[in-house]
Amino acid sequence: MKTRVCRLYGQRELRVEEMDVAAPGPGEVLVAIGAGGICGSDLHYFQDGGFGPIRVREPIILGHEIAGTVQAVGEGVDRVFPGDRVAVNPSRPCNDCRFCREGLRQHCLNMRFFGSALRFPHEQGGFRDLLVAQDFQCERIGPRTSLAEAAVAEPFAVCLHARSRAGDLSGKSVLVTGAGPIGALVTAAAAHAGAAEIVVTDLQDAALAIASRMGATTTVNVAANPDLLDRYKAEKGQFDLAFECSAAAPAVHTAIECVRPQGTIVQLGVAGDLPVPVNILVGKEINLIGSHRFDAEFGEAVRLIDSGAIDVKPIITASYPLEDALAAFEIAGDRSRAVKVQLTFAETAA
Repeated sequence: MKTRVCRLYGQRELRVEEMDVAAPGPGEVLVAIGAGGICGSDLHYFQDGGFGPIRVREPIILGHEIAGTVQAVGEGVDRVFPGDRVAVNPSRPCNDCRFCREGLRQHCLNMRFFGSALRFPHEQGGFRDLLVAQDFQCERIGPRTSLAEAAVAEPFAVCLHARSRAGDLSGKSVLVTGAGPIGALVTAAAAHAGAAEIVVTDLQDAALAIASRMGATTTVNVAANPDLLDRYKAEKGQFDLAFECSAAAPAVHTAIECVRPQGTIVQLGVAGDLPVPVNILVGKEINLIGSHRFDAEFGEAVRLIDSGAIDVKPIITASYPLEDALAAFEIAGDRSRAVKVQLTFAETAA
């Protein structure tokens, strides 16, 4: 069989080309991909050739936010069947290393993750018409959930893991810095968990408007109205916790200033080295917590989206067919026009 793929050869050099795809083997599933979201890591690969120490060293098929329809299953597969519509988990932990045995599978020492340049040879991704995955990676969805919505399960799982790292949010005041896809989805996760107040900051009004639809009680454009944060900085800070989703040094500083003593900051945004006002962090006894990917939260994300408990449609701001991948990546990189851009494939995402 042949499949079209979206492969990156170098900075801003995307090609849509054909390659062979094998039939599924034991424990494997052949999925016709219908929708795939362009993630921040995909953008970094496209725009910069990587991020931090991770560099693209060979042509790579991008994409890990994917959903589609099962076309065929290999021997021994009874978890999903041809015709099932599924969200595909891009994570394949080894289940054998010390972190897997400790229940920290997101830190697997031998993790294989679709569309990642961390390992060499690179792990090829899901921006293709046909993909062979392991059966355990597939989570079924019902007829009322579109494949476009199901493809948001991966970034939403990241946010659910961050929520679990934060602890109980019920009745809490929450700051979210950065209203991109992760910021918007963590806003929805916080609202679903019962946060009493959710203030979201960003530089773009369009992104903030979507954050409002996802559950923000207040939004602040920090480029136009930075003084609106002054009241949250008063008396050593007002927020119980913050989710820092931008990895921008000013946003990290804002979170530290706005969180109350012994409050918590969960860091989701990823960048290189950033300056941190350690004196304030120490003086206010702030808990600074990292949050990395997800594990069981992927299944939870699919269930919340599929049940309608979380509406992810507002963040999907544009969809492009695979043959227009270059245009899709250019739009995805323009935060004034897009939050989450998706590609569509041979399978329909309707």
